[in-house]
Amino acid sequence: MKRVRCPKCDNFITFDETKYSAGQSLVFQCPECGKQFGIRMGVSKLRQTQKEENKDALNMEGQATDFGCIIVIENVFHYKQTIPLKMGDNQIGRYQKGNPINTPIETVDPSMDLLHCTLTVSRDKRGNLKYTLKDGPSYTGTFVGDEILGDRERRIITDGQLFTLGATSIILRTPPKEED
Repeated sequence: MKRVRCPKCDNFITFDETKYSAGQSLVFQCPECGKQFGIRMGVSKLRQTQKEENKDALNMEGQATDFGCIIVIENVFHYKQTIPLKMGDNQIGRYQKGNPINTPIETVDPSMDLLHCTLTVSRDKRGNLKYTLKDGPSYTGTFVGDEILGDRERRIITDGQLFTLGATSIILRTPPKEED
């Protein structure tokens, strides 16, 4: 199954690419906004998916090698995604064309804000990586486990910690500890 993104509203439309040959032109009508658009089967000039963009930052097991990653659990709004983290502020929110956040999640979850929360990767006094989560502020809140973060609250989270943005559940994965 292939997915194409509506150029007007960014909604995904899936279709079975095995029924078509390379070079064939297809016309779609978006069920969300009604926009008609065409594609040509073959090499895409569109933005790569996050899986393809982030391939180099992940090792063979899908774990981030430098600063860890977040794993977005698949549900009715989106597919499973593994997104690498960078040192400093990782602004997490819903992907939308022109949204300036640096850790976008490809989803149609209406309860996730464009900038929902920030996960800050830093080092503690011993040089170990530290992960601090704070809400955006968002309309639906950011939950760690089953507790909502307060307006100005910052929470330190660790490997395997589950946090929720709207209807989207995410797991933090830290890089393996370096052995001396």
